[in-house]
Amino acid sequence: MLIVGIAGGTGSGKTTVVNRIIDLLPKGEVVVLPQDAYYRDSSHLPLEQRQEINFDHPDSIEFELLVEHVKLLKEGKAVEQPIYSYLTCTRAKETITIKPRHVVIIEGILIFTCPELRNLLDIKVFVDADADDRLSRVIARDIVERGRSVNKVLDRYEKTVKPMHLQFIEPTKRYADIIVPQGGNNAVAISILASIIEKTLRNHNLV
Repeated sequence: MLIVGIAGGTGSGKTTVVNRIIDLLPKGEVVVLPQDAYYRDSSHLPLEQRQEINFDHPDSIEFELLVEHVKLLKEGKAVEQPIYSYLTCTRAKETITIKPRHVVIIEGILIFTCPELRNLLDIKVFVDADADDRLSRVIARDIVERGRSVNKVLDRYEKTVKPMHLQFIEPTKRYADIIVPQGGNNAVAISILASIIEKTLRNHNLV
């Protein structure tokens, strides 16, 4: 099993990179564990407080569970991935069964901030993008997917997203084995990354 971590700032194009890698690799070889599924459940808090949660701080992620799931997958065991809703800021009662595959991709802004998780990663990728490009993507995404107004998105960006990026996310770039500039638009970097994954799989007789 090859475990690939893909980190980078909010709106950097991580999901695009993940999807393009999946498209370039053999069907059924890849499974994705999104960090966002592991946000701590906040159903015990009133909705107003839930909506003020700082999703860009490492403490918001239940890394203990994510690390446990990665270890179980490495042992060849299936795991029950949580389902998290940004609209209600709570976890659903249902889960998604994730079965081990030759390639496990863990994707999220904060995954390199956890030393134990970092040590489980065979390849660490940081998707880099200009702050302006990231902000425009965040505005578009949060309005459509998370029901937020432009003012709310901009306010959150200034108060939490930007300072948290500078404090926690940007510094983890130094842990990356590969940096993908221009985010999901960098077809060359994505192709090289897919080739490295394929070569590693062949060397370990996994394909």
